[in-house]
Amino acid sequence: MTSAPLPLTRPRSTRPLWLFAGVVAVFGALLGSLALGATDLPLDRTLAVLLHPDDTNESLIVHTLRLPRTLVALLAGAALGVSGLMLQGVTRNPLADPGILGVEAGGALGILLMVVFFPAAPGWAFVPAAFAGGTLAALVAYSVARSVGITPLRLALAGVAVASLVGAATRSVQILFEDRAQGALFALSGSVAGRGWEQVAQLGPWLTAGLLAALLLTPKLNILSLGEDVARSLGSRTEQDSAVITGLGVLLAAASVSVVGPIGFVGLVVPHAARALVGPDHRYALPLAALLGASFLTAADIVARLIARPAETPVGILVAAAGAPFFVLLARRIGR
Repeated sequence: MTSAPLPLTRPRSTRPLWLFAGVVAVFGALLGSLALGATDLPLDRTLAVLLHPDDTNESLIVHTLRLPRTLVALLAGAALGVSGLMLQGVTRNPLADPGILGVEAGGALGILLMVVFFPAAPGWAFVPAAFAGGTLAALVAYSVARSVGITPLRLALAGVAVASLVGAATRSVQILFEDRAQGALFALSGSVAGRGWEQVAQLGPWLTAGLLAALLLTPKLNILSLGEDVARSLGSRTEQDSAVITGLGVLLAAASVSVVGPIGFVGLVVPHAARALVGPDHRYALPLAALLGASFLTAADIVARLIARPAETPVGILVAAAGAPFFVLLARRIGR
């Protein structure tokens, strides 16, 4: 963890501009996702059938195939971006990320166990299962790092080790219960391909409520990011506030994993970009992280469709290719 408080200053005049740019980026990613794919549609025609559905093939493609997939990508990207921002803020660790801390791997294992041992479970039960798995993995990573003295690099390394161990357990379950585990492959593929309105309904309520709650908690997150001593002097109940914010960050990541599977590095790259643009004041950085995360994952999904079409590349591979070098550079910078 870092020791110096982060200043909450930034030229105020630029913050609304960056938030507006984030909204424009989301709208552009939405239109691009609806228009581009195995069959490209003109933007004007895409917008027309989006606003006024008809019985044409273009309307069927937009409303049945691409719109729910796009909404899932937007929601999952926003959730991962905000989750990473909250975990980085509450731990004051610039390397914190749902994937690096093992949250996504734990959530994936929770989903797999539900499919294998409780195949008749309703769709809403998968988010709590992913939350339980993600929370347990994060607690183990934190305990391991704490036993040797917590630093940003040690916490990240402990998280990577726990994620690898949980990944091995996931693979073991898949091998031992191969027939039953087939049903979980779709949810754990690290992709938004094939996601429909059923997945939107499963993901939407959890993430909408979680993102609104995260926005309401930004003042507490600002205080906690100043350090425990300063937070206590300002009247903050640090243990309770930290637990609530951390739990909400894990819940957002777990809800995303329950539908799109583990997609690493979104929660690492997006928060740093948001703070670089509007400063570390979470009242502005958090909504911008949601917008950037949504547009980033959706744009990555567009590239995943086009890079080898008509075949599709899992979006998690592209995001990892972009995020892994960023993680290495950031870790080297912190190490120095």
